[in-house]
Amino acid sequence: MKIVMDEKGHKIVVIPDIIFKNRQNIDWSAVEDYLKRYMGEIVTIAETGDIVYIGQKFPDEYTGSKYTKRLKGTNAKVKANAAQAIPEMLEIATEKDFHENRKDKHFSMAKKGWYYYKTRFALPVYADEQKTEIYNFYSARLLVNRTSYGKLFLYDLLDIKKEASNPLKDYKTL
Repeated sequence: MKIVMDEKGHKIVVIPDIIFKNRQNIDWSAVEDYLKRYMGEIVTIAETGDIVYIGQKFPDEYTGSKYTKRLKGTNAKVKANAAQAIPEMLEIATEKDFHENRKDKHFSMAKKGWYYYKTRFALPVYADEQKTEIYNFYSARLLVNRTSYGKLFLYDLLDIKKEASNPLKDYKTL
């Protein structure tokens, strides 16, 4: 993965390849297996210094959440392929936003609430199965729960949005 900065000063994780190619029927069990490689990793968010753990529940939530189940077509493909850059997206996360826990089912794991962080990433565009020089740019929110002990655990990637502009035309590698 490469982290670059756009003309507005935002850090973006550039994901070099599409590894989950199917748009219609994403193999979410393959994505979950891919995500298991991150379990046990600890990532420090550069902007806040927050230490975030990637725990055992993350792969299952990422692939089986209500948000993921609603995704179709290109949006599902984008989330599946974003799995390649989870640690880097955490590292560059910005705009920390706190929310109280409102659901009883999450009480034990998010006793001290939830944090949302904005992150950005880019995926390559393919034409006739060939990778082009063009990248699509996306923003998303990383959902992190805070336990009763104050530990932060990555929970899901939400609110993925394709950006209309192409901020990678004039970028600099960090």
